[in-house]
Amino acid sequence: MSGQSNTLTVFIGTYTRGTRSEGIYVHRFDPASGALSPVSVVSGAENPSFLALHPGGRFLYAASEVESFGGRAQGAIYAYAVDARAGRLTPLNARGSGGRGPCHVSVDATGRWLLAANYHGGSVCAMPIEADGRLAPSSDFVQHTGSSVHPERQDQAHAHSINLDPRNRFAYVPDLGQDKIAIYKPDFERGTLDANSPASVDLPPGSGPRHFAFAPNASRAYAINELASTITAFEWDAESGALDAFQTVSTLPADFAGANTTADIHVHPSGKFVYGSNRGHDSIAAFSVDEADGRLTALGRQSTLGRTPRNFALDPSGKYLLAANQDSDTIASFAIDADSGEPAAVGEVVEVPAPVCVLFG
Repeated sequence: MSGQSNTLTVFIGTYTRGTRSEGIYVHRFDPASGALSPVSVVSGAENPSFLALHPGGRFLYAASEVESFGGRAQGAIYAYAVDARAGRLTPLNARGSGGRGPCHVSVDATGRWLLAANYHGGSVCAMPIEADGRLAPSSDFVQHTGSSVHPERQDQAHAHSINLDPRNRFAYVPDLGQDKIAIYKPDFERGTLDANSPASVDLPPGSGPRHFAFAPNASRAYAINELASTITAFEWDAESGALDAFQTVSTLPADFAGANTTADIHVHPSGKFVYGSNRGHDSIAAFSVDEADGRLTALGRQSTLGRTPRNFALDPSGKYLLAANQDSDTIASFAIDADSGEPAAVGEVVEVPAPVCVLFG
């Protein structure tokens, strides 16, 4: 969506608790220069972290990453109407997510259903989306159970994202606490999250799977593993929903000895490159994709020019990458070389308090 000639709208989710942030920030992005400029901010939701846009572009949804909402131990999902021309958001309503600390939301391809992952609650839910963009109460809720080897981070289930496949048939939930990716087959008539067969895929103990991305050719997918600082590549069966891991690579240089956790992952629109963010090394790790077998080869790591890049986004053309540095209150722009796939810093670093999600409209 373009709110002004030759510009794109960018939505930025943030953490408001204990920071200077007021809520969700709206910026303009200039694809000629890679520059961001502020337009507006909407307040009212606490910790409106991860964002998802309705397929029609008219509505935006935000996970309110809190522990209590509506008198219950749960977080919330907020709905907004989008005025792209003015660059403004208008609050519509909010619903409880059923579990604590929702950290990721997605909207199905029909625009009728929202799916949410509750990190602290270790659960997922589905919510109907009304014709006016408002959210109805949850139609289904699934509690995950289980643990893995890390004594603190994996003492219980922690659903970290929920991702629909390109055909809108399966939902994939990396569960950091269990070292599993749960696979659901949503029934979008009844609004239920039914277990698929196979119901999950296991990752090596201590991996901590977090985010998940499909390749444009829809035959492969990639998971970024927070605790192990790795990316796992999968063959994806579009008919059964099954995932078959065939490679795991480190996001870090061999000589790095500090503490690090990974966060976000994206596949370039061309399918030729994969990118993942390092928190600690504070970089974007870039990989080339072998056209024949999908295997990854490290290209290098680009500093994000800030601290703790929790999230990043590629613009629709694949020419630019925006990295959100949570702990330095900045967003940095990078131009992606079309041939090599390597990002290089461009323009000015923009100040945004505690940014944790960047989303192109």
